[in-house]
Amino acid sequence: MNSASSDLYHWERENLGYQAGVLTIAGQQAEVMAHSAGAPVFLYDAQRIRQNLERLQAVLAQAGLSHSIYYAMKANRFPPLLTYLRLLGRCGVDVCSPEELLSARQVGFAETEISYTGTSVSEEDLAVLQRHPGVIIHCDSLSSIRRLGRRCPGRRIGLRINPEMGLGYRMNRLLQYAGRKATKFGIYHGQFKAALHCARESDLLVEGIHFHTGCGYLTPQLPLWSQILEAGQRFVDECPDLRYLNLGGGLGIPLAEGDEPLDLSAWSAIISRQFGNSNLRICIEPGDYLVKDAGILVLQVNTVEEKGGTLFVGVNGGFNLHIEPAFYKLPLQVLPCRQPDSSLRRRVTIAGNINEACDLLAENILLPPVHEGDYLAFLNAGGYGSSMSSNHCLRGFFREYLLP
Repeated sequence: MNSASSDLYHWERENLGYQAGVLTIAGQQAEVMAHSAGAPVFLYDAQRIRQNLERLQAVLAQAGLSHSIYYAMKANRFPPLLTYLRLLGRCGVDVCSPEELLSARQVGFAETEISYTGTSVSEEDLAVLQRHPGVIIHCDSLSSIRRLGRRCPGRRIGLRINPEMGLGYRMNRLLQYAGRKATKFGIYHGQFKAALHCARESDLLVEGIHFHTGCGYLTPQLPLWSQILEAGQRFVDECPDLRYLNLGGGLGIPLAEGDEPLDLSAWSAIISRQFGNSNLRICIEPGDYLVKDAGILVLQVNTVEEKGGTLFVGVNGGFNLHIEPAFYKLPLQVLPCRQPDSSLRRRVTIAGNINEACDLLAENILLPPVHEGDYLAFLNAGGYGSSMSSNHCLRGFFREYLLP
């Protein structure tokens, strides 16, 4: 990494930065990888994924918490990435559909290493779960409890609850799974006694409580995180046979300049303060935290043109490849794959190649001069990029590479 550039770019780190003026990730030149792929390309740094996982395990252990980690597969289901996590042997996987369950099994995860957290669960979904008796199931409705009980009497389950409080990146309401507005997720406290009764009547043993309240929260949101755990305590108090508590995912990473990394020590201290004396195993389901900052999306510029006073930079991919800017209004850090040789910057809007008005990957951002044929890298694309992609306008083709 250029020592001179280390003082200029807040996003640089080991295995991601400019070397000899060219952006590299995991020792590979981003533009060379994109050129050889001949298409939009996601590049994932395996070492960064491992580091993120180890960091999370270390802080939970330091807090004295008995714990298990289940990677939230919906964040990124690239088979080589899943295989890499399985071979590390340091986490399980959380799935939310039968196909995700079967994909996890195909790369080697045992049934007992898989948790299933679904919603609007169909009879076909339950039939798959019936064939996998070792999978941990979290039921989020009385209906799913009744119907699972008919198929699998005697099974141990967890209940997904709704603490009626949510949080997310910069308190983005689009990212909250619970809050003032009723959501489809989980069992509310007013239904909880009925859910426990339903489980007993269905010959199901409730041994876990699960709640997931948001996505992307950072240190400023930790006071609210503490309140959410307090709200969850009343559910725990009503379940004498609990063995574990699953706190879901939602741990965030810095997405824009000015964001600071989540204070994991403060985060784990809140968990320990609330549940450290409960003898419950603490489970978490990080997705973004493990893979988001390990990935970049590289696109090629094909159009640079001013329209109505806005300089548009058109690229060969759109919101169908990375939907978060359009869907959740989350920022994407954009940078040229060639290190700029001047401090000149101009405000531009990055436009994708999808024939929809919302297909803008970044608006009114500062970039150095960009030319047609250049390559741009979009940071923090390792989570909820390729996994949420579509073939809209038949422009869904891309490639993915796991870089060791």
